Amino acid sequence: MIPVARVEIDELTKQFRGATGELIAAVDALTLSVAEGELLVILGPSGSGKTTTLRLVAGLEQPTNGTIRIDGQVMNGVDPGRRDVAMVFQNQALYPHLSVYENLALGLELRKVPRKEIETRVREAAAALDLAGCLERKPESLSGGQRQRVALGRALVRKPGLFLFDEPLSNLDPRLRLQMRAEVSRLHARLGATMIYVTHDQGEAMALANRIAVLKDGVLQQVAEPLKIYEQPGNLFVAGFVGSPPMNLFHGRIAREPGGFLFRGEVPAGVSASAPLVMKLDAALNGRLEQYLDRPVVMGLRPELFTWSDTANPTPDCAKVEAVVEVVEKLGPETYIHLDGGGQRFIARVPAGATIPLNQRTVVCVNLRQAHFFDPGTGKVIGDSSR
Repeated sequence: MIPVARVEIDELTKQFRGATGELIAAVDALTLSVAEGELLVILGPSGSGKTTTLRLVAGLEQPTNGTIRIDGQVMNGVDPGRRDVAMVFQNQALYPHLSVYENLALGLELRKVPRKEIETRVREAAAALDLAGCLERKPESLSGGQRQRVALGRALVRKPGLFLFDEPLSNLDPRLRLQMRAEVSRLHARLGATMIYVTHDQGEAMALANRIAVLKDGVLQQVAEPLKIYEQPGNLFVAGFVGSPPMNLFHGRIAREPGGFLFRGEVPAGVSASAPLVMKLDAALNGRLEQYLDRPVVMGLRPELFTWSDTANPTPDCAKVEAVVEVVEKLGPETYIHLDGGGQRFIARVPAGATIPLNQRTVVCVNLRQAHFFDPGTGKVIGDSSR
């Protein structure tokens, strides 16, 4: 039976000295909690503070300020070996001269665990990870997926209260990444263990997480369930970072017209456009946007909200958008259409099969009831985006 830990991070800050001696906050006043048995994914681009956060929890770095608690016990200053934490790294760091069994057993031997218990734990971990037939082999004879499972097994045999994963799949090819992603999901479901998983891959985050914490420049941007992160981004960064292709972001102003509001796109400087992008907004949005009349806003639209006019009849929910087709990417079951409307480029994701002419002006429809609006100054979402 594997124990499950509760983690509480309070105002955690880690500063490093830059090249010229200035202080740089890799993690900046981070407050976050991880429930018992939860799989929390920390998601963000390179340099966002993901790995530093994980190393702070593991005890491999010491915080500048703030507190880390595991099961209510303050961990600041506690040696990594006494934290009941197991970490799986990006490179498996297996010992090439040791067999799989010896790699799995080594950590327990160093902790003076009785030999009989070591054998029991190693056999259990090998069975759970489909490694029972590999125990006598050396790492060089294993596939990439098997080696990663050995790295997982080394953490598993310790039966820690908390598993920490530092981009463990990033060195695998796409097919193996999918297999190992499913392996991690199955492992979490089977064990019910508490896990913190760091990645820059949003697909990985969406597939694995109970909740996702999005970081940028060491600052927490939003923490929520995966679907909420996708459907209700709390700010411009989350909107533009989460999603593939990312959310389309249109810069413009809200104008009044008889019976409702318009979004009138701005023409970027240096761009020659015959007319700005104009969309008539759904009346349900009026209350949220009243205070932004004649003020700059950013409107966000997911690529799947667009409908190619050849494949579906426009409905009352759809606003017509005129644009020029610049690029068509046919990706099997779906197609990405890259368009230019009034000097603002955007992507529509539509089902495969449509005949789409390049370099011609066309009309696409978009469901504006699911539009998101952001204040360009603060980056925060305007009003309630949950609808």
